[in-house]
Amino acid sequence: MSRSRTERLVNLVICLLSTRRFLTAAQIAATVPGYRHDPADAREHEAFQRKFERDKADLRELGVPLETGTDSVFDAEPGYRIARRDYALPEVRLAPDEAAAVGLAARLWRHAGLAQAASSGLRKLRAAGVEVDPQTTLGVEPVVSAEPAFEPLTRAVRERRAVRFDYRTPAADSPATRRLQPWGVVSLRGRWYVVGHDEDRRATRCFRLSRFAGPVRLVGEPDAFRPPEQVDLIDYVAHSFAEPAPTRTATVRLRPGRGNGIRRQAHAVDGDVVRLRYSDVESLASRLVGYGADVVVLEPPELRTAVIDRLRPIASRAGTARPSEVNS
Repeated sequence: MSRSRTERLVNLVICLLSTRRFLTAAQIAATVPGYRHDPADAREHEAFQRKFERDKADLRELGVPLETGTDSVFDAEPGYRIARRDYALPEVRLAPDEAAAVGLAARLWRHAGLAQAASSGLRKLRAAGVEVDPQTTLGVEPVVSAEPAFEPLTRAVRERRAVRFDYRTPAADSPATRRLQPWGVVSLRGRWYVVGHDEDRRATRCFRLSRFAGPVRLVGEPDAFRPPEQVDLIDYVAHSFAEPAPTRTATVRLRPGRGNGIRRQAHAVDGDVVRLRYSDVESLASRLVGYGADVVVLEPPELRTAVIDRLRPIASRAGTARPSEVNS
């Protein structure tokens, strides 16, 4: 399932949990990001109805108790809501390692793009006079940011706008400017990719977000293209980016007792200094950044620089020490 579709389903659940009233399809379309369309346009409205029917089926298949009904005998159109009594989980007790895994997953899920879209939807509900329970939105705020290109790309996917960006490949000496109609942003093996129609090559292409050089620029008007209905983005990425054999070695120092995931991946361990084989600097840098101050890159210099470049915006937002001080 693509990132944009997953985001739309999550926002639909948040929307339906945030009110005890039944919401009509029209109210949902005006509130949930991803359903925006012109109801007067027969083709657009038909596309929305197909999308909404698929999403309802997906939620029911996932076990979400989606109810259909009306709040009054005077309501002409049935609406939808989630039965909280059936949706709420009983008390869950986790072992320490399970709690740590859930905490990590929550930090990754609470993404800036998703949180912003969810908050926007709730504001629209309140503006429409729908009673919203604020407790259901607790925690839906960004904590961990992914690649800088993630937010503008997901915005472009939602708005169906083309983008322009500079992209570097291992075989090229300098980045090249690319123009893309983005269909979706997906994650595979811990890396983020965008898939879409390359306007210069006139063909389907995918790009790894860690290889973007500089900002992503949205160009043109919204709704400038229509993504294909039947395309498996994950499958396309998996076939396009085969994992190359590692040919280089990095040396990193770990904080005592920490970085167990890195220790397991190392091919040589000397106390808290480990050596890792890798093929792509950007990919390894993205993995190491997730360990924060528990990992210090000793060599090679280009990997150290790539890690510092990723830590710098995170440190500036958090008001912590400079990355060069942490990674020293």
